[in-house]
Parts: sequence; C-alpha cells; structure tokens
Amino acid sequence: SSLTRSEPPLSQAALSIPAAPPEYLHVRLQECPGQEESQASVTSVDPIFQVPISKAVQLTTNDAVKTTLLVELDISKTDFSYQPGDAFNVICPNSDSEVQNLLQRLQLTDRREHCVHLKIKEDTKKKGAALPPHIPDGRSLQFILTWCLEIRAVPKKALLRALVDHTSDGQEKRRLQELCSREGAADYNRFVRDERAGLLDLLLAFPSCRPPLRLLLEHLPKLQPRPYSCASSNLSHPGKLRFIFNIVEFLSHTTKEVLRKGVCTGWLAAVVAPVLRPDMRVSRAEGGKAPAPEISISPRTTNFFHLPSDSSAPVIMVGPGTGIAPFIGFLQHREKLQEQHPDGHFGAMWLFFGCRHKDRDYLFREELRRFHQRGVLTHLKVSFSRDAPVGEEEAPVKYVQDNIRLHSEQVARLLLHERGCIYVCGDAKNMAKDVSDTLVEIISKQAGVEKLEALKMLATLKEEKRYLQDIWS
Repeated sequence: SSLTRSEPPLSQAALSIPAAPPEYLHVRLQECPGQEESQASVTSVDPIFQVPISKAVQLTTNDAVKTTLLVELDISKTDFSYQPGDAFNVICPNSDSEVQNLLQRLQLTDRREHCVHLKIKEDTKKKGAALPPHIPDGRSLQFILTWCLEIRAVPKKALLRALVDHTSDGQEKRRLQELCSREGAADYNRFVRDERAGLLDLLLAFPSCRPPLRLLLEHLPKLQPRPYSCASSNLSHPGKLRFIFNIVEFLSHTTKEVLRKGVCTGWLAAVVAPVLRPDMRVSRAEGGKAPAPEISISPRTTNFFHLPSDSSAPVIMVGPGTGIAPFIGFLQHREKLQEQHPDGHFGAMWLFFGCRHKDRDYLFREELRRFHQRGVLTHLKVSFSRDAPVGEEEAPVKYVQDNIRLHSEQVARLLLHERGCIYVCGDAKNMAKDVSDTLVEIISKQAGVEKLEALKMLATLKEEKRYLQDIWS
C-alpha cells in the first residue's frame, strides 16, 4: 500500500466516512490596482520589527550531516529588547516555487494578482461561521498564499473529506475516502501524517482532484511565525541579536521523491546567502557592499528560560546541537557580569553539549573553550555521538545523558543540596525525555529513594522553576 493505493482488507472494506464539512465562504476574485504588499501588514497582535541582517556565518563544515548557520540581526534602531534565554518569532513566507505550483494546479496563475474578497455564504450550514481572521481582505491571491496560509500543513481528515467531492476519478476518490475514514486511520497516519504530506503532495498524488479556491481558504490554517532562541547577550553584543538554526531538509516520498527544505530555514538560508561567511572571523562590514537583507521579527511573550536571579546559584545547562543557543547567551551575559563585579559571588556553570562529530559540527568550539579558560564556564562536558574511539581509548560517551550519568554525584549534589538550577534545551521527543529519565535514575540512586519518590522530587524542581525546559518537537 502507499499514499495512492490500499491493500486488502482496507481496499475491500465498507467505510465509515465522515459527513462533508459544510461550505461557508463565498470567494470573489477581482482585478485590483497594483499595490505594494508588505508582509508586516499580515494581521498580528505583536509589534513587528523589520531589521537588517548584519552577519551570517556557517558554523558547520561542508561535510557535516546538517548545516548550521548563525545569523546576527541589527536591532539598534528599534526598541526590541531581550534577555538571554528569551525566544523571538521570525515571520517567514512560503516557498515561492510551491506557491507557483499551487496556483498552477488550481488553474489560477493568470489571476494571482487579483484581490481576494470573502464573505460568509448566506445559506451555510456551518454553525458560528466567521471569516478567517488570518486572511486580510482585498489582498492579492499571491500574497495570501505566500504570507497567510500554511500550505505545507499536514491536511486534517476534514480537508481530505472535502477533497473527495472534487475528485472525478473513481479509484482516486475511493482512496481519499479510505484516508479520511475510521477504517483507514492507520493508513492516514502512515502515509499522510508521518510522511508530512502537504496539500501539494496530495494534489500531485490525485491528479483528478480539482478543489475550488474556497475549499483551501476554509481549511488551510494560518501560516505561523517560527520561534528561535536568542543566542547572544545584549551586554556582550549591544544593539545586536544572534540566533542559530539548522537548514532543515527532508525527502517527501509521497508520489515522487522531492527534497524539501523547512519553510523558514530554507527561506532564511536563501535570504542570508549573499552575506554568508564560512567562519566567525570575517565581518560583513567591508564597505561598498549591497544593502543588508532585512527580515521581520516579533517578540515572544511567554519567556521563562532565564538565569536565576541569585547569581551564586549553580547552573547546569544541557543542550545538544542547536539547543546550545540560549546557553551561549547565558555565558556571554555571565562573562560581562563577572567583569563588572570582580568581587561578586558567582555559582558554578556546567555545560553538557553534544554533537555528531568533533571536527564537523562542534558549534561555538572556540568560544566555549575561551569561557572555560576564563572560568566563566566551570565544567565543559562534550559528547560526540558518531565519532569512533581512537586506538586504545574506551568507547567515547555518546549522548548528553550519558555524560550526565557519568557525573551523577555532582549533578545530584548541585540540584538536591546546593539549590542549583538545570536548563534543558533542544529536541523534545528523544533528548529531553532521555535527560528526564536519567535525572530520575540519578536522584533515585544518589538520594536512596524509590523511582516514584525521585519523580516527585523532579516535579518539585519544576514547580520551583529550578528545572526548566525550552524544547521543541
């Protein structure tokens, strides 16, 4: 079986198909005067700041598994402010080529500059029908598909059910019915959800499906801004904001193999390409260069991932890969505070960092060594998951949780007896869970308590804001 075909028993089953979602939008496309359309005009509660990129650096070697870029923004002419550990939003568009493909597939290429006007259908059966707040009135179709709708979103079953009624081929219609039925739940998960199939993938897979524009505007969610952790301190880089990201790449296997880039990271990589440098030593300011590219950002209000107010409290930081970002801000901040208060009492700072290869993707290696040499970072513990042991060496520690386990006595002492704080940043699915399990194991062993009691002690650390996670799926 695949996205487009099923096997028995599903292919022969009687299906429980949900009722078609009621139509509720009336769409009018109208020629409109040529107008400048900026993304900042997308409805948003937050203030939006348009800021120039002052630097872009590739932190990984060209043979690394993932490419990691550091981008520095110039926020000196705005009133945007941040603390180390904060995150902010990048407002990004959909891929231009995907928007053009969608327009072509909808047979609307020649009307892409037309303005879109929406109103609620008078005879709609939808309860509480309202105009989608993320679709501004009177903007061009191209603008709405580029800046307002998440065209890559994994289609919900309601959208699949709506597509059934606009599919003329019998076999294709049956397969779409299977995918939105109760009986086809496993196939939906396997071929749509887990494969991250988007609307374009479905339209490629089912060529007789011809949905009207209305259907897309009713079902596609709002294009969300993407959050990034600040990877700098304003004390260390006044008027600048740094962040890092991996250029996300994945194969879409739906009908033919297509290499896709992350919506935001793929766009950012293209935006910074003209100013990208291969290492940290070269700055962009070399005079006579083209104007710096600009991006739009907005603050994120739910910020909690901050250094303890008591600077004497010990700090344990756990961040493999790009999860190191907020900790670079922490360390820059602490370094400046120690310079400003030479007689101050500052607690120990531990960093557990992990990457694949020491010589390919050890992010901020020189900067971390400098923090360590200066005593800002008291303990630097790095693990390399893909490097083989050299000669007679013992097998190296592979992951951050292995390194934490190796130093379990000190970790337990800092957390249980010295009012220390632990910060975990990175991937929620695997790393954060493994770190949490390791902490339970360590507390259980070092405090001599049962696992359930260790879980309660960890929960108490969370309540006291001494175990903080900034994790993403």
